[in-house]
Amino acid sequence: MKQHPLKTTSLGIQHVLAMYAGAVIVPLIIGGALGLSSKQLAYLVSLDILTSGIATLLQVWQNRYFGIGLPIVLGCTFTAVGPIIAIGGQYGLSAIYGSILVSGIIIMLIATFFGKMIRFFPPVVTGSVVTIIGTTLIPVAMNNVAGGQGSPDFGSITNITLAFGTLLFIIILYRFFKGFIRAISILLGLMAGTSVAFFMGKVNFSSVGEASWFHMVTPFHFATPSFELAPIITMTLVAIVSLVESSGVYFALSDITGRKLTEKDLVKGYRSEGLASVIGAVFNSFPYTTYSQNVGLVQFSGVKDKKVIYTAAGILILLGFVPKIAALTTVIPTAVLGGAMVAMFGMVIASGIKMLSKVDFSSQENLLIIACSVGVGLGVTTVPDLFAQLPESIKILTSSGIVAGSFTAIFLNIVFNVSKPLKQSQPSQGLKVS
Repeated sequence: MKQHPLKTTSLGIQHVLAMYAGAVIVPLIIGGALGLSSKQLAYLVSLDILTSGIATLLQVWQNRYFGIGLPIVLGCTFTAVGPIIAIGGQYGLSAIYGSILVSGIIIMLIATFFGKMIRFFPPVVTGSVVTIIGTTLIPVAMNNVAGGQGSPDFGSITNITLAFGTLLFIIILYRFFKGFIRAISILLGLMAGTSVAFFMGKVNFSSVGEASWFHMVTPFHFATPSFELAPIITMTLVAIVSLVESSGVYFALSDITGRKLTEKDLVKGYRSEGLASVIGAVFNSFPYTTYSQNVGLVQFSGVKDKKVIYTAAGILILLGFVPKIAALTTVIPTAVLGGAMVAMFGMVIASGIKMLSKVDFSSQENLLIIACSVGVGLGVTTVPDLFAQLPESIKILTSSGIVAGSFTAIFLNIVFNVSKPLKQSQPSQGLKVS
């Protein structure tokens, strides 16, 4: 059934609003941690939005080699936040983009193999991985709640009030609203928190005034890629973990749209994510993955038309060429961001627990997989100096709780479960999310 262009456009804008807060927070966190200026942050955010649109187009447009052809929206993966900051701190920006570039190429090369191996990633692995991602990102959120590490007013009453006031506002929206308002509650919370912070004198609009209305995007704006083995291995592991996460989104949308996915569909989806990372590296942006919040929007609205997602991708690309709009996101106080992060990262943990609800908890092996993987992931995050005595080339692999915990889950599942007869005839049954 054909939709009116105005309705299609409004639905496309809704998808952009649903993912926008999550998409811009990643470059803000990474850029802030790497010491970028306000002007550089504004450019980084606009780059990120532009490449999110391109990555979405690559995934929705189905052809012989790329694209899963489902109503999917892509944005920066939260999985990569910790590893990218660690790589940038030790090796610099050029190594970040070199590792993203090579990892994207590797993903495209192994997509066919990974499509065959997906049956070895049951709920005990995918649920553990998603839970680890959420738990290891919570410390980032709490540091921002206090005002950001190194800030002179760290832990001040003002910062705490702004952060938890923002979180409370988001919770109220979730309690009393449904549908569209609930879908953009994070964005509305950021806007409300920033408005309050403005009257408290904690918002500086100088970066917006300095930003231009239009700019041309140039490849390798921040750095030309350089290649270091340890960062490449790290980002490849992160990319593989991201594929495991994305598989859940693929199968969820398959269920919603009533379209059965084949192995070839999965392979094309994985290739598109690899290609999106390559494009992200060329434009000095980030690796991209499917956003689960947009899956909920598809399910709620009942609109499964890919034209809506094409429209959303076009809007994202347009916004990427307007730095002044992107600069607006840089005025959000760190504490306000922290309050929103608590809700978002907490939802990641909740999603992981929901995926783990499909696990057979009568199996002691499954309990051990969850215990060790989550324990290692959270342990490495809370005690970052645990592997301080290891060689630098190895330490960067072990310093990320997400990578360490995810690798533990995959390895232990192979040890305990892969040699056993598979209980499920289709891998999708263990990866569906809602």
